[in-house]
Amino acid sequence: MQQLLTIVINGITNGMIYAAFALALVLIWRSTRIVNFAQAPMAMITTYVALTVIDAGYSYWIGFGVALLSGLLLGALVERLIIRYVDSASHINPVILTLGLFIVIHAVAALVFGNQFRSFPAPFGLDGQRIGSVDVALTGNDVYTVVAVLVVLAALVALFRFTDLGLTMRASAFSQEVSRLLGVRVGRMLTLGWALAAAVGSVAGLLIAGGSLVHPGYMDSVVVFGFVAAVLGGLDSPVGAVVGGLLMGVGLSAVSGYVGQDLVSFAALVILIVVLLLRPNGLFAAASARRV
Repeated sequence: MQQLLTIVINGITNGMIYAAFALALVLIWRSTRIVNFAQAPMAMITTYVALTVIDAGYSYWIGFGVALLSGLLLGALVERLIIRYVDSASHINPVILTLGLFIVIHAVAALVFGNQFRSFPAPFGLDGQRIGSVDVALTGNDVYTVVAVLVVLAALVALFRFTDLGLTMRASAFSQEVSRLLGVRVGRMLTLGWALAAAVGSVAGLLIAGGSLVHPGYMDSVVVFGFVAAVLGGLDSPVGAVVGGLLMGVGLSAVSGYVGQDLVSFAALVILIVVLLLRPNGLFAAASARRV
């Protein structure tokens, strides 16, 4: 019973971390129709910015705010200076470019911040709880992670479902020419999409780093698990991203606890293959228009 409870709690907290990264992928997909594989190193850069602020003597929350602002700026600059000048007629071109950015940003981070491991503080406690005779591996920082992801989810759902801005961003992503004819400033919408996605990615980077060690590659594994979570839930669904992250977290935690840590990556690959075979658009994909 104790082992099962620990596996479930670890699965939920890890799943929420995967969900945070998946939400960033969903946001960039919904607003630009691009899968940004450079999302992780971009988030890593903003995490280092937050760590620099914290090491200078400021509080975690000031570092958090600076990281979000840095994410907004970094996302906007990447779209304005790089992505915009790539031929988007073929959707594969921007994706290949983001893979190149993945490598370049890693190299730049290693040069600027170094390759050594550095401790990142947690805003809340890292001690588990004891309820009666049962030790519960749920920390204050874990609760903070869950709440933060749910707040981001609510914000994204509200943005795309209840605001004209969200509708305009989606219209710009689906059909730029028609949107321009309707008076939409497509360039600004695409820049805003990249900026907001980078800010959400910054939240993911900070949640992953809290109470652990960071280095230029500390988010690399999350790229795989977060991407699988986004595909599992559906790249077009914020709710699906969170559900996919939770399913991934609990499933991989069970594999790690009952089978072995060495098979976690293999299990993620199996999940991805099964989803692509049985439901390629994801569990929460919207119904597509029928073509004749």
